[in-house]
Amino acid sequence: MMTTKTLQLDLGERSYPIHIGPALLSRPELYQAAIRGRQVMVVSNDTVAPLYMDAVCDTLADYQVERLVLPDGEQYKTLETLNRIFDALLEKRFNRSCCLVALGGGVIGDMVGFAAASYQRGVDFIQIPTTLLAQVDSSVGGKTGVNHPLGKNMIGAFYQPRIVLADTDTLNTLDDRQLSAGIAEVIKYGLIEDRDFFEWLETNMPRLLERDTEALVYAIGHSCRCKADIVAADERESGKRALLNLGHTFGHAIETGMGYGNWLHGEAVAAGMAMAADLSARHGWLDAADVARIRALLTRARLPAEPPGELSRDQFMKLMAVDKKAFDGGLRLILLDAIGAARITADYDPALLAETLDRSLPLTGS
Repeated sequence: MMTTKTLQLDLGERSYPIHIGPALLSRPELYQAAIRGRQVMVVSNDTVAPLYMDAVCDTLADYQVERLVLPDGEQYKTLETLNRIFDALLEKRFNRSCCLVALGGGVIGDMVGFAAASYQRGVDFIQIPTTLLAQVDSSVGGKTGVNHPLGKNMIGAFYQPRIVLADTDTLNTLDDRQLSAGIAEVIKYGLIEDRDFFEWLETNMPRLLERDTEALVYAIGHSCRCKADIVAADERESGKRALLNLGHTFGHAIETGMGYGNWLHGEAVAAGMAMAADLSARHGWLDAADVARIRALLTRARLPAEPPGELSRDQFMKLMAVDKKAFDGGLRLILLDAIGAARITADYDPALLAETLDRSLPLTGS
């Protein structure tokens, strides 16, 4: 039987464990270490709840447990949906010692975390990510929030969970498209600081796509360790943590421009990383051979290596300008010096950025 991998995100009094492995949902001792009161609300969506809500609530049978099921999809990551969580908490008279459980992918995790940060000015919450993308990225590090029609994740808070339970068994019910979307964030960790891991992914991509448990635990653990170390050094993204946004400024423009939910987050980030690699090469920082390797790995992972042709260059530039990573009126991008070496920079040539956009996008909308 495979043992669980446990990592610690070191943030002083806000430190917490990240447990990775199979059959974690039904281990009450893991929850008990994180729940300080009696009231627990498990929040999920209408895709995940039928699969795992009963198992989680049965494991929490010693507590006063309430259930809340929200609609599934990025298009529901809104203040209106968030208010449904507050309504439920208030209707059930949940107090300050309560604990929220986020059972689902990144949308549920972000919204439940934001609700926990806001309800009575802060209550405990647990992350149970059920998608690969959430297990390797959004459930770790304390970024929470909702979308606005003008920009993704523009309303939110930094707020850490008490614990993360990444049960790899939940990936068995994930569709192939969602699995690939999660692999995009795994590839990101190899690109920003670990060439050896990127090369491991080149060798082991078939195992990940086949949902080999050993390969998944290794990839999730390695990704979480990378993110945990970066977050521990820069919790509120004043410096190094911005490296985790490789591909995201381009990707968020795609998600917003195409309408939330039409492109999955990981798909948009994959195309965004390919665009960042192209722009890096145009500056002479990244070898053309490395650009080809990046694009090849994305393609092997069943991910897009090009942005959608429906967005014009003008639309793309406007959407990038309102990204939350814009800094004092300028736009910072995460670009690459090599596979495994990234830089945070506002010192890029706008003409070369235009060339990268022109490579794949029409000048104006249809």
